[in-house]
Amino acid sequence: FDERGLLGLALHPRFKENRKVYLEYSAPRRDTAPSDWDSTLHVSEFRVCENDAARVDPASERVLLEIDKPYFNHNAGCIAFGPDGYLYISVGDGGNANDEGRGHPPQGNGQDTTVLLGKILRIDVDRGNPCSIPSDNPFADGKKGRPEIFAYGMRNAWRISFDRGGNHELFAGDVGQTMFEEVDIIVKGGNYGWNIREGFHCFNRQDPLHPLEDCPKVGASGEPLLDPVLEYKNINGQRKDPEARGISITGGHVYRGKALPQLEGKYVFGDWSRNFVLPDGVLFVATRSSAPGEKKWTLEPLELVSPKKIGAFVVGFGQDAEGELYVLTNGRNAITGSTGKVYKLVPM
Repeated sequence: FDERGLLGLALHPRFKENRKVYLEYSAPRRDTAPSDWDSTLHVSEFRVCENDAARVDPASERVLLEIDKPYFNHNAGCIAFGPDGYLYISVGDGGNANDEGRGHPPQGNGQDTTVLLGKILRIDVDRGNPCSIPSDNPFADGKKGRPEIFAYGMRNAWRISFDRGGNHELFAGDVGQTMFEEVDIIVKGGNYGWNIREGFHCFNRQDPLHPLEDCPKVGASGEPLLDPVLEYKNINGQRKDPEARGISITGGHVYRGKALPQLEGKYVFGDWSRNFVLPDGVLFVATRSSAPGEKKWTLEPLELVSPKKIGAFVVGFGQDAEGELYVLTNGRNAITGSTGKVYKLVPM
């Protein structure tokens, strides 16, 4: 099992003209990183080969960001262009567990705005060398935090996406520690609570299976800790609870296609698997509440006809130009072999 590798890919909004592709991937630890750290994340720009549109030219790489990682896990690693044309980048908390261990400050990387771990970043790839900072980023002047930061308090939001309709909101599926998985709608400057909270609950570093009864409601600068719009119970920590639904959330997309009108405006996502060893991924549909002032979304399983069960690990979702959705799966719990499949959601 390994969480490193090619983590995210995004095409430039003007890809047809400039042929630029952006990747986030795990690279060997750079020389300037601490000697006991694990690896270095790269966010890089490439160009597609002139004579083969299915390949990028390795020699064209332009590294935009390098982020050192103390552990192999919790890379996050999803990238997406927003409606503002900027590149959004998810970065995990550095790995290990509880946001503790080497490379983790006392307050945890998620709450430390002087580091890029445990964050959603936003950069301008069209200006600067190698990139620039949007002037309205929360810490654009660098005085109270890294200028690349857009939001923080994340654990491992390994799948993020923008709603192509509505208010073009940014959704993130953030993997919990042991008890709860969550869906967040990301806003500029938002603090999503990790590792003070897990989902809606106070996180207990000393005993993660037993949430604290009370915890701070604000971050170090007095900013409010923002609630997720949805959470569900994790099987690992709540195995006997019939409402426990999975062990690792896989963020998806808001449906904006035409083939499945019953899903219009709903967030389709999944859980990697209900078992760490066996391929038992599940799909969900989340619906925004119509009640005034109610921010929580409701959750229900996505009923499938063929196949009735995914029978695989759910590793991601895709969306085509028409807004139709695809489910990316793997038959193994590591990126190895040739068991990967792509399913398209269609009516029956």
